Amino acid sequence: MSDVVGRAGFVAVDLGATSGRVMLGVVHGEPRVELVECGRFPNGPRTDEHGALRWDVGALWSGILDGLRAAGDLARERGVVIRGIGVDAWAVDHAFLDDAGDLVADPFCYRDARTDHVADDVYRHVPFGDHYAINGLQHLQFTTEFQLVAGVSTGVGGEEWARARHLLLVPDLITYRLTGRRVAEVTNASTTGLLDARTRTWSGDLLDRLGAEYPGLAGLRDRLPQLVEPGTVVGPLLAEVRAATGLGEVPVLAVASHDTASAVAATPLGEAGAYVSSGTWSLVGLELPAPVLTEASRAANFTNELGLDGTVRYLRNVMGLWVLDECVRAWAQDDGAPVDLAGLLAAAAAEPGGRCLVDVDGDEFLAPGDMPRRVSDAVARRGVDLPATRPALVRVVLDSLAASSARAVANASALAGVAVDTVHVVGGGSRNELLCRLTAEATGLPVVAGPVEATALGNVLVQARAVGVLSGDLTALRDVVRASGTLRRYEPGPGRTVPHPGG
Repeated sequence: MSDVVGRAGFVAVDLGATSGRVMLGVVHGEPRVELVECGRFPNGPRTDEHGALRWDVGALWSGILDGLRAAGDLARERGVVIRGIGVDAWAVDHAFLDDAGDLVADPFCYRDARTDHVADDVYRHVPFGDHYAINGLQHLQFTTEFQLVAGVSTGVGGEEWARARHLLLVPDLITYRLTGRRVAEVTNASTTGLLDARTRTWSGDLLDRLGAEYPGLAGLRDRLPQLVEPGTVVGPLLAEVRAATGLGEVPVLAVASHDTASAVAATPLGEAGAYVSSGTWSLVGLELPAPVLTEASRAANFTNELGLDGTVRYLRNVMGLWVLDECVRAWAQDDGAPVDLAGLLAAAAAEPGGRCLVDVDGDEFLAPGDMPRRVSDAVARRGVDLPATRPALVRVVLDSLAASSARAVANASALAGVAVDTVHVVGGGSRNELLCRLTAEATGLPVVAGPVEATALGNVLVQARAVGVLSGDLTALRDVVRASGTLRRYEPGPGRTVPHPGG
């Protein structure tokens, strides 16, 4: 850190479904970016008095303010000038604000059961094919659109909708609390089901049809904020935030606020690279110049979400490390002590592979609960011997995750007409050597792992370019990524891995 004096710094507020973090990104002269963690705090849905799963906005906000305060202290200590703040988070979940701009209630979590079967009703009125021709989104039962319909048709949350005057997705809610300005950044807005994938604007057609079929949603259009692209300056920090954090009039910028969009922006892709953004979910796909809206694509349930610089993230949501994490959580509860995950993975690597593959994308794995039992039940349905030990069960999970990613890569390649030569794994899963090795074997392609903190890095890169500290297109930004850390390469042959500086 000795060479950071006088460097530009950017704060990335990166909110995930299991934890949030605040990172200070320092841009050095090569250029490269150094990330320093300034705050990390737990996150997760809580059950309210009615049994619904909701996010605790107050806890998130407290953790964010603590992280911003720590980032400011570190920047002053090191002679770094903070030039911007950006927020990214998970998709689809949203909050309502009332006439005064106050939060109506904590947002529902997408894992809440209130959206069960809602999509089926919506598709009876507005068929899936009609949706896909406009928004290009794969079917997911918890898309924002279906959450909104659930609120006015099931009665769960309907009273909150009646008080709502503004709708903000999670990262936009935090940006609003920082600046007082309401906007919708397009990469996350593209996950709502309400955006036109071609024009990158709210779809008047879908909004009109939803309003006609569900009169309670007739005012939805008026509740949606102005759309902005990544790199837009939203506004300076509010005075009360400056007082709480010790920061000055730092501008808050819209970044690629869907965490996967930021992660893909910081993925060192070549022309024929696929990506696996591996965390709670695995987002597997390609970066394309335009959406793929064919019937074959719809039938394969591939999605077209928007990315940085006019790109499209053509991908499929497949189950990620959520299944493993829930198994580990259940075992820790059983033991009354933390599980040695590193030891568990080492033991799983010694287990025979290919014993059984289960469909980890099945709905039974979506909700929190007794995940080891669910995995064992899925194995039993395949008619093979149950895994007798925890390492054996972990090996089933990771073999199945790798196979799921491999199918998604192969399908994306065929549907988009792109020959893939490398798979890039970024995010927390890039640290899981066994998963990366199994993914290389399952795809038959080299896997390049890293960066681990791709989301925060993509967040910082967009900010730095927006204020002129960095310049160039996506290729230039990815050159900065390659200069900012060491990647690892896993060959398809069993167990082969080598350091891979520079991508």
